[in-house]
Amino acid sequence: MATKTAAAAKPSAGGAAKLAMGKGMKNNNKTQFKDKEKPTDIRLSNIEAAKAIADAVRTSLGPKGMDKMIQGKTGDVTITNDGATILKEMQVFHPAARMLVELSKAQDVEAGDGTTSVVVICGALLDAARKLLNRGIHPTSISEAFQVAQAKAVEILSSISQPMKLSDRESLVKMASTSLNSKVVSQYSGLLAPLAVDAIMHVIDPETASNVNLKDIRVVSKVGGTVEDTRLVNGIVLTQKAQATGVTKMERAKVALIQFCLSPPKTDMDNQVVISDYTQMDRILREERAYILDLCKKIKKSGANVILIQKSILRDALNDMALHFLTKMKVMVVKDIERDEIDFISRTLGCRPIASADHMMPEHLGLADLVEEVHVGGGNKVVSITGCQSTARTCSILVQGSNKLITEEADRSIHDALCVIRCLVKNKNMIAGGGAPETELSIKLSQYAATLSGIESHCIKAFAESLEIIPFTLAENAGLSPINIVTELRNRHSLGEVYAGINVKKSCITNITEENVLQPLLVSISAITLASETVRAILKIDDIVNTR
Repeated sequence: MATKTAAAAKPSAGGAAKLAMGKGMKNNNKTQFKDKEKPTDIRLSNIEAAKAIADAVRTSLGPKGMDKMIQGKTGDVTITNDGATILKEMQVFHPAARMLVELSKAQDVEAGDGTTSVVVICGALLDAARKLLNRGIHPTSISEAFQVAQAKAVEILSSISQPMKLSDRESLVKMASTSLNSKVVSQYSGLLAPLAVDAIMHVIDPETASNVNLKDIRVVSKVGGTVEDTRLVNGIVLTQKAQATGVTKMERAKVALIQFCLSPPKTDMDNQVVISDYTQMDRILREERAYILDLCKKIKKSGANVILIQKSILRDALNDMALHFLTKMKVMVVKDIERDEIDFISRTLGCRPIASADHMMPEHLGLADLVEEVHVGGGNKVVSITGCQSTARTCSILVQGSNKLITEEADRSIHDALCVIRCLVKNKNMIAGGGAPETELSIKLSQYAATLSGIESHCIKAFAESLEIIPFTLAENAGLSPINIVTELRNRHSLGEVYAGINVKKSCITNITEENVLQPLLVSISAITLASETVRAILKIDDIVNTR
């Protein structure tokens, strides 16, 4: 009986095969279903990761934005609200989130300003894309519609811009001030903005220039004094001190930039010299003295009265004996010139870097009216070289501050102001700030979307609404009611007030051009173009593959 029951319970071979086949089909269906869901999950994961980065820097947008304190691995602290600096220092692991860090870097290279705005716009566009994806719209359709919207946005921005001339110094200063108003050192914008404009105007010809090489402007930071002591120097500022030769000032200077060391030579490999008696020791010292004296005589013979010595890591760039001889010859010495400073110094002075004492010739020297050591406060000194007689258009900005955090932030702020003026040299058009261009874009793009039909219209409308994140965030960071402000702003732009923007100082909406809140057209065009390109790249990703 038991045997019969067991036989009945046990299925036949054919039945087992069918059962296994059925299970296999079910499992296969499950796998197929999972694979179908995977691209959507990855896309949403990428969007969430990128949005998290955008939300992290959103509070730093605008003149009333908050600052971030960044602590490095070594304990170094940085205080800034510059989007590019925050993201560069941030530790980001997710590959899609890293794309936003790269986006901020790209905006910094292209425009130099708007690094926070570009990330905030990208975050808003990703949020809009997520909502469209949830409604079942295909990522490719969203991507193509965003491309159309981006091209139309650039067209609209160009139509509301105003042309300007580089001879209009007042407008240039206003735009540099707008860039500086959101920085930690905003209270010094009245000093730093004209300084940035003068620096750019010094290195270009306003009539013919189409770009600016910022390597022609050297920004040097030195702790001591206050930011108000920051100044433009028509020449070179070196952070190294003059050596103790008793000469700290030299008029009608002949400057030699040398790349060889004024110290005894060493072999390329480790060696030991064994001395058995004092006569051999005297001979070594005598040879060393003769070698260094010969070098110093060649320097003096060339006519050089100021020498700049490149930093050396293999041996001492300058030893005590060489310093003794140069003191007797009344030659001013500055050592430890960094390798990356050599190009700027040689261009500014019109001299050639000299790699050997045999090449010390008068034609290789640079001429300057004055080389002197200057006190900058706090016991610190710099060497200033002015009145350079070369044709090179270069200058230096000496940034001072009471502590390292302030000088570093002032340095970054001046860089942004210089980049804003560079944008105007590249594209001589300006637009209003304060959220005015984004609101105008939102309204015009919505009107354009209404003329289209189907999915494209829906996607372009979502793109248009996303741009309102800039005025919304500006109002929110200024402690205003974002919904009321954006609604009123939309209403004013619908009535034709193209320049109506958020005045955070008066906490209301005014004609923002009257408040001198202006920005280069290139900054806004670059922000919208780069943000939409990044969003389209993220939407096209449907899988993340790890390599071995």
